[in-house]
Amino acid sequence: MTGSGGPAGIALGQQLRGRGHHVIGVDLAPVPGEHVSEQHRVPAASDPGMLDALREIAGRTAAELLIPTVSEELPGLARQAGTFPPAVAVLIAPLAAVLDADDKLRTMQRLAAAGLAVPAFGRPDDFGSLGEALDDLGAPFIAKPRVSRGGRGVRLLDADAAGAFAALGEGELLQQFAPGEEYAPVVFAGGGSRSAGEPGETTVHLLRKTGWRNGRLGNATGVVPVPNRAAPRVAELARDAVDALGLTGPVDLDIRLLPDGTPVVLEINARFGANSRAAPELLGRVLAEYGTAGANR
Repeated sequence: MTGSGGPAGIALGQQLRGRGHHVIGVDLAPVPGEHVSEQHRVPAASDPGMLDALREIAGRTAAELLIPTVSEELPGLARQAGTFPPAVAVLIAPLAAVLDADDKLRTMQRLAAAGLAVPAFGRPDDFGSLGEALDDLGAPFIAKPRVSRGGRGVRLLDADAAGAFAALGEGELLQQFAPGEEYAPVVFAGGGSRSAGEPGETTVHLLRKTGWRNGRLGNATGVVPVPNRAAPRVAELARDAVDALGLTGPVDLDIRLLPDGTPVVLEINARFGANSRAAPELLGRVLAEYGTAGANR
């Protein structure tokens, strides 16, 4: 498991250990704790040697399943999943799907082309001025990096943000702000059971955010499970969005309601998120798909 010292890694490690699995954690800066059985230090995801280190550790420790939890690692892992030892299954979606989810502008473009609900969006240079952006996106609107995680760099801009707007670059995405309730669906898109050879299916577990770290933005400070029947349009949108991108495995989404109650997809992460412990069924699907290897080692 990568990112063993981060929120997603800690949440996942606790669940795996609770199920009796031997958890091998890796991280740039490992955090001691009972959520891992053993830990190893690896270079940053941006380091060309990071994947070599992962392969070496996986082979040396006889790992059987590699679960990434760090967004920056996903493109590289998707490109090189086939270079790991044959005994190591890599929990990663197809490369094209990973790249579409990694770039938030591409995510919006793909979903809009599929006819799925997303907030109004654009690049900064799609708008001639802050006033034009406010006219098209509303006030306030969201500015966020196209490639980021954990709410990093996300902010609200309004009529007083002329300086901030002028400083925006091509690496930014602008989005209409959806002010309604926010959901954090966790989804598993199956690709067929490796142990039984059976076709998989996409399952959705709805979580509703109860608070945010940065006022109305950023990571959730809390979530509560919600039955799919309580918000069927949100559950349907989450399933359709994952299918539209062609993702497989665990997927973490942010979906929020517009003023008229329409749910829109804000972004998609092709990995386990920090909220996975609120929907333990997600890990259950992963273990059913890849087998329960590693238990009680």
